[in-house]
Amino acid sequence: MTSSVRHAVQGIWREAAKFGLVGALAFIVDNGGYNLLVFGLPGGARGGPMSASPVQASVVATCAAALFSWAGNRYWTYRDRHRDKVTRELVLFLVANGVGLAITAGTVFASRHLLGLDSALSDNTARILGWALATLFRFYAYRRYVFITP
Repeated sequence: MTSSVRHAVQGIWREAAKFGLVGALAFIVDNGGYNLLVFGLPGGARGGPMSASPVQASVVATCAAALFSWAGNRYWTYRDRHRDKVTRELVLFLVANGVGLAITAGTVFASRHLLGLDSALSDNTARILGWALATLFRFYAYRRYVFITP
């Protein structure tokens, strides 16, 4: 393997590791927020403030995680690749995350409304599947459209 190819592969792995760490923390924000909104604090008998609206709670939690992710990716993962025009970059980021949000909320919708499942286990399984699919999409979109070398 030539040194330029090796350098490129190392760069992608380094980028993927940073993206993965930001994503893991965003995953905690997303799923922790969702569970608090829908199921409440552990041991709470009444459920969370959005217990009757799990799809909307998924949207709220995913939006909070997206904002965290934008900051982490812009200022750490892709700090050398961000655009001068922050507004354009943020709009592209939000579009990519809108698709990711639809993927994640769509798996909750399918689990709840198509399969008739409504337990914490089924909700979280649906969200993890959606999150995995959305993460693959976002990694591609960030590299290709959002955080590009100016």
